[in-house]
Amino acid sequence: MAERITVDGMSCGHCEQTVEDALEDVDGVTTASADHESGAATVEGSADTDALVEAVADAGYDASP
Repeated sequence: MAERITVDGMSCGHCEQTVEDALEDVDGVTTASADHESGAATVEGSADTDALVEAVADAGYDASP
């Protein structure tokens, strides 16, 4: 299942990688892709939405479903 979350605060490719790494560490995530230009991340897998938002917040960015 694919899920898209809004991520505020990304401004470059390094930010995208940081968000992707944080999301990929969440149980149930198979792949994650972030795009600073659209301000969003797309996640494949069965992870809980709250866990995804929390992982992004822990990485230093604001996120919402």
